[in-house]
Amino acid sequence: MTQPVPIRRVPGHRPRLLDLFCCAGGAAMGYHRAGFEVTGVDIADRPNYPFTFHRADALEYLAALIASGEIEQYAAVHTSPPCQDKCALTVGTNASQGWGGTHEDLVAPTRELLDQTGLPYVIEQPNGKARIRKDLSLCGEMFGLGVLRHRNFELGRWTIERPAHPKHRGYVRGYRHGVYRDGPYVAAYGSGGGKATIHEMQHAMGITWTDIREELTEAIPPAFSEHIGHALLTTIRPVEVAA
Repeated sequence: MTQPVPIRRVPGHRPRLLDLFCCAGGAAMGYHRAGFEVTGVDIADRPNYPFTFHRADALEYLAALIASGEIEQYAAVHTSPPCQDKCALTVGTNASQGWGGTHEDLVAPTRELLDQTGLPYVIEQPNGKARIRKDLSLCGEMFGLGVLRHRNFELGRWTIERPAHPKHRGYVRGYRHGVYRDGPYVAAYGSGGGKATIHEMQHAMGITWTDIREELTEAIPPAFSEHIGHALLTTIRPVEVAA
């Protein structure tokens, strides 16, 4: 484990976390439950986002915070930049052409800015061809969820113990290569072919504050980020400042 990272924090207040490319707030809810005050940023309107929200280009917003010094008000940064257009899942939430559009790879410029913040950070990506270090991999079965939802996380300026990956209890329900299989997990992406309904996705991932299919298919279960958030809190050493 790395040494705790000093942060500036008003005594008695939750440490603040910046949630970039935030979509509807699946990650945000987990960090909130872990003990953070969360602020989200996304290029699209997110009226269902459950916490403070700013509509902006995520990287421009972060660059402005760094230039002004306002980044110091935050203890950590979580980012979910769009995965590469060859990834098997849907495109990310900051694609300028909207849902399903093509986009450039934003992982490298995101990492470059995150390194400039001096803060501990997380870069989250789905399985596929995303270009991040796989410092941590999480699966819904680790948390008893109704989705597998494998996700990889690159951790900057801190580390976390890797949990064991338990054996899956069966198949993801639906058609694959023309064959239908039943199973204990639902497919929380796309539609048709036995994919999950909106209600099933909400229940399986623990997300109740949005019923927008595209937002649900982009989200990570809050259980993932709550697990990360609890560990992250142990790595930050508060430097108390006057309110």
